This record gives sequence, C-alpha cells and structure tokens, in this order.
Amino acid sequence: MTKKNIVVIGAGGMAREVRWLIEAINSVSPSYDFLGYVVSDLSKVGPRDSKEDILGDYHWLAKNRARVDAVTIGIGTPAARLKVAEELKGMMNGVECPALIHPTAIIDLRTAKIEKGVLLCAGVVATVNITLREFALVNFGCTLGHEATVGRGSVVNPGAKISGGVTVGDGAQVSTGAQVLQYLTIGEGAIVGAGAVVTKDVPANVTVVGIPAKIAEKARNQNA
Repeated sequence: MTKKNIVVIGAGGMAREVRWLIEAINSVSPSYDFLGYVVSDLSKVGPRDSKEDILGDYHWLAKNRARVDAVTIGIGTPAARLKVAEELKGMMNGVECPALIHPTAIIDLRTAKIEKGVLLCAGVVATVNITLREFALVNFGCTLGHEATVGRGSVVNPGAKISGGVTVGDGAQVSTGAQVLQYLTIGEGAIVGAGAVVTKDVPANVTVVGIPAKIAEKARNQNA
C-alpha cells in the first residue's frame, strides 16, 4: 500500500502526541509519511513548540499542496480545532482529513460512526454505537459508554469517563479526570472542569466545576 504524506497542524505538545499516534498506526500498518508540522502564524511559535520540525505556515501548505495527501489537527482546544477545520476547508479542498485511531484503542467499529478528522488516542475504551463527529478528539485513557456522542471539534481530555447515552455538544471540553453520568448532555461550547462529576445537564457556553459539578462563579474583580 502506498503511504500518504501527512502534515500535522500545530507544533506543541498535542501535535507531538498526534505524531506519536501516526507512528503507532504505522507500526501496525504502514499508512503515512510524516512531513512535519504547519502553524498558522510563525510569529507565535514558542519555546514549547517543536521548531526543528516546523515546515512553515499556511503559505507553505498552499505552495506545497501537491505534496500533501492528508492533514490532521494537533491542537487540544475545541475553539482552535474548529477554527483550523474551517480554515482547512477553504485552503485544502480535496485533501484527506483522516480519522486516526491508535492501535490500542478499543471501539466497536461495526456500530461506530466516526467522521473525518477524528483523533482516538491510546488506551481509549469505547463500547457500542459511539458517534464521533468531525474533528472530535478523545485523548488517552478515556472511556465512552454505549450510545455516547462527542460533538464536532469537541475534546475529551485524558482519563475522562463519559457514561452511556451522553451527548457532548459541538466545541465542548470535558477536562482531565472528569466524569459525566449517563444520559446527560454537555451543551455546545461548555467546559467541564478537571475532576468534576456531572450529575445533570450542562447548559451551552458555561464552565462547571466540582463534585457535583456546578456552574463556576464569574471571576471577581481583584479590588472588590
């Protein structure tokens, strides 16, 4: 099988984990040649980015369009994932955005619905009738129960536990170690704080924290 040239958007820690994910896939079935990282703005490259493997910015991507067979997003925040997904749609029409599934992930592929750009990382356990919308990211060591849905561009961070029948809305984030009980809905753009236990539906565009999870108070003025 001919391997596809793949580029990772982003150059930080999540991008390096996505490179590792690609290498893990290749160890089982050689599928991709990693070309390097592309960033949207070279002026914002920082000390935590893999500078030595950055190919360039979006101008490089446009100029080298013929060399690139596939693109994936190595960014761990929902809003940024959605933003980049829209940018790629305009720039890279026809280039594949593959779903990447780590070989150690357990998921019933017979009943799963997995859309383009999805990342399913090491050690994920997902059961039956799972739906993963475009560019959803399920990070390492997470669990997804039956009929769970992870929305477009949403991020489930390491060790989070999503129970059966849960819907995570588009652009939402379930942070590290959080738990969401069965048949609940996490609203679009909402954030579930690290270690929180969600026992009731979460409205859109709010942050919930604690056990049980409650809407976080707005930051108080330091001079109040």
